[in-house]
Amino acid sequence: MTLAGDRRYTVELHASAERVPQIRRIVAAHLRHWRLDPHVPSVCGGVTELLTNVHRHLGPDARCVVEIRCSGRHLTAAVADEGPPLPRLESAGGGLSAIAALSDSWGTCGTEDGKVVWFTQRVDASDETPVTAPKQLRSVPDTKGQPATPALPREPRPEENLAATTATAPATPLAEAV
Repeated sequence: MTLAGDRRYTVELHASAERVPQIRRIVAAHLRHWRLDPHVPSVCGGVTELLTNVHRHLGPDARCVVEIRCSGRHLTAAVADEGPPLPRLESAGGGLSAIAALSDSWGTCGTEDGKVVWFTQRVDASDETPVTAPKQLRSVPDTKGQPATPALPREPRPEENLAATTATAPATPLAEAV
């Protein structure tokens, strides 16, 4: 069920070594777009770990799906793949140990086609990066105090033209002019 406030991104890919950094950047961009900047390092690290595990255990041609979803209070990242064995938590420090360390909760579940490994983090209102108003641009004067572009001459107004012609042209009777 998708709630009205849910934000969600899903991508299907092959777990090749080249795709892992690309997906990391895409996930980071979505989190920033959702104004969840504080979660970028840990979520991207977790997604990278899960994709690396798919690559390591199933091979570079293994198809998988990455999904990130924010419901307002929880941010969930999941990687689904077609591999049959469910992963185990080992104390070696990598893999699911790293996922457990950076998340509030995590889990795995089997599917018809393979499995899903997921982790969540709580999202507080204070986690969202505030939207700031754009800064006003100010003009920088020329070093000599003059405008950078020359001012175009102003065209005289009609009443100025009339006054100029009246003042400079003497009134002569038509008969004298002929």
